[in-house]
Amino acid sequence: MPGTRQIHPAAKNTAAKNTAAKNTEPITPLTRPRTMKRTTRVKCAALAAVGTTLLAACGTESGTGHDTIVDGEKTTSTTGIADVEWVPQKVTVDGKEYVLPKNAEDAHIGFAPGTADPDVGGGDSGGSVGCNSIGADAEIDGDTVRITDLVQTLMGCPDPLGAFEAQFTSVFEGTHKAKVTERDGTRTLTLTSQEGDTITLREKAPPALKGTRWVIDTKAHLTLGKDDTVTGSLGCNTFRGEAVVKGGVIDFGRLATTRMTCGPAAMKTERELAGILSGKVSYQQKRDSLRLTAASGESVTARAE
Repeated sequence: MPGTRQIHPAAKNTAAKNTAAKNTEPITPLTRPRTMKRTTRVKCAALAAVGTTLLAACGTESGTGHDTIVDGEKTTSTTGIADVEWVPQKVTVDGKEYVLPKNAEDAHIGFAPGTADPDVGGGDSGGSVGCNSIGADAEIDGDTVRITDLVQTLMGCPDPLGAFEAQFTSVFEGTHKAKVTERDGTRTLTLTSQEGDTITLREKAPPALKGTRWVIDTKAHLTLGKDDTVTGSLGCNTFRGEAVVKGGVIDFGRLATTRMTCGPAAMKTERELAGILSGKVSYQQKRDSLRLTAASGESVTARAE
């Protein structure tokens, strides 16, 4: 594959470990070899001046910066494409379309901010199109996206997945013009290479607040039901109760729990968590992350499983 450096097949073991870790460590949304460095650079003069969140104050360097709507599709600013999980939809090479195969499991691409490490190949920008893990450096400069130093694991992928991956990586590395459109609340990102080839990605919808299993640690979790109930585990004992969601607040009723005897540390953690899941608790959901803050100011963060 021209322009693509490959790493040893053993690196794929990291991706397998990440998959297994889903049952115990509800953390990173991307599956990448750990040897890949964390490197996405975002150019914006305001960043150094005000120290704000990456891209929060940045706009595209070309165009008017105003949204336009054509046939119900709105073209929006490229601001905010970093730190979003995108799902590849199709690749167009020399006018021929390659659509993401239906058997592509956990396909995702992201642009993660970080500091470059010149001694390590690849970066945390990338992800997978359903087979091998992909890592690369990325630089976002207005509506220009540059992908460099791309590496990937070496697991064999049967067609059509293998063919799609080959086309994707051949186009992904290079300099692109980014365009973001929105229809019915869903954003689509199109990267167009200097040769005119394109990659189309769709923003992954955040998990629903209700019905999703929100994992706090390896044992503690909670699920808000559509019938204004909550079930879960405090880490040792399980619980159930009422939970009414309204206006950014979850009003927890008294929780009924099992009476198992746990170790001192576990019991201390359970008491602290039960204290947070009591009465009116404010919540903030950011994609697959849910932060619950009690009136006392104590808080806990859970991630969607």
